[in-house]
Amino acid sequence: MSSEKDILRDGPLRYLGYANELGESFRPIFPAFVAPSYAVAFAYVAADTYDKATKASATAPPAAKSAHVAAAAVDTLLWQTMASVVIPGFTINRVVAASKAVVTSSVKNPALERWLPTCLGLGAIPLIIHPIDSLVDFGMDNTTRVWTRKVLSSESDAP
Repeated sequence: MSSEKDILRDGPLRYLGYANELGESFRPIFPAFVAPSYAVAFAYVAADTYDKATKASATAPPAAKSAHVAAAAVDTLLWQTMASVVIPGFTINRVVAASKAVVTSSVKNPALERWLPTCLGLGAIPLIIHPIDSLVDFGMDNTTRVWTRKVLSSESDAP
């Protein structure tokens, strides 16, 4: 394993992948912010995918370079899309929608109807990150990464 620091995963840039959770949290107050927040999150996913494919290209054995680059790109794209955008975005969307429904039906206060769901959505973000990351790792470790290892091992066995 490389000791080089990965600025996209080990630093503050990592939080760009969670921009859509902020957008979903602020949906009741600033609905126009949601679509741009997804654009930022997907731009982060694309940047990390490009970075990992480039690093794989630089370190892959020449005979299997294409397979290693494709494997790195697909793994990163799938993992980041699921763990950083789709699952957390959906989760925060549902937290905000459910809390808004409860507040709207029980407390007739327009300020609370907007701010309480937003605060609950923001508060849920740190609680969901690690469980979702672990879930996506588990799922990919038992599906796509198994298939990738088989393909890469057959590529390295080829003459």
